[in-house]
Amino acid sequence: MSTVEANGVKISYQDRGRGAPVLLTHGYGVMQQMWDPQAEGLGDKYRFITWDIRGHGQSDSPDDAAEYSEAKCVADMGRILDTCGVKKAVIGGLSLGGYLSLAFHHAHPERVRALVLCDTGPGFKTDAARQKWNDLAEETARNLEAKGLAALAEIDAKSVGRHRTTTGLIHAARGMFRQKDSRIIESLPGIKVPTLVVIGEHDDALMAGCQYMAKKIPGARLVVVPRSGHYPNLDEPKIFNDALDEFLAGLPPE
Repeated sequence: MSTVEANGVKISYQDRGRGAPVLLTHGYGVMQQMWDPQAEGLGDKYRFITWDIRGHGQSDSPDDAAEYSEAKCVADMGRILDTCGVKKAVIGGLSLGGYLSLAFHHAHPERVRALVLCDTGPGFKTDAARQKWNDLAEETARNLEAKGLAALAEIDAKSVGRHRTTTGLIHAARGMFRQKDSRIIESLPGIKVPTLVVIGEHDDALMAGCQYMAKKIPGARLVVVPRSGHYPNLDEPKIFNDALDEFLAGLPPE
C-alpha cells in the first residue's frame, strides 16, 4: 500500500498490474480490497489503481466533518492519478464509488477515457427523493454512533477488511453519502465516453437506477450478473471480470 497527501489528509492507495490504467473506487463501508479479484484476475492486461475513500480503511479520518464532501473525494481521485503519472484513465466504482466516478467525470471529463458504473445510481431529480435518501444516510450515521463498527454488518455482511475508526464512516455518511442536487443525474445524456453499467441480478435496490443510467447515457452497455447481489465483482468474479475485460479490450485506442 502507498499513501498520497491531499491537503493534509493521507489517502491510502494501491497501483497494480500493467497496461491501460483503471481507477476503481469502492462503496460506502467497505475498502479497496473489494477490488482484489479484478486486480489479481486481470492485472496482466490492465493497470488497476484502487484506494480507500477518506474515512475508510487505511486512509485518514479527519475530525472536521467539512473534510468529507463529494468535492474533496473528487480531488483525492485526481491527486492519486497525478501521483501515479496518469493523465487519463478508465474511471469506475461500485455504489458510492460509482456515484463518485460520475462526479469525477462531471468535474474532469478530459481525464476520463471510459466509465464503469457498478450497482450504483445517478442521484435524484426531486427534493423529496433526495430527502428520503438523506434520511437513510442520517440513520446510517446514528447507527454507527450507537453501535460502532459492529453496525457495518447490518449495512452489508460482505463488508471487507477493517476500518481504523468509526469517526470517518460517520462523517462520510453525513458528507459525501448525502445528495445535495440533481446535477449528476441531469448530466447523463451528455456523457460522451464509452460506459459499462453492471448490476447484480438480485440487487433490487439499485436495479432501476442502473437501468435508467444505461438508457440515458448514449451507447451505454448494461450487464446483469446472475446469482449476485450488491457485490457482483465478489459474488461472481469470473463473470464480472469477463464482462470488464471485454469492455476494456473493446475501447478505442487513445
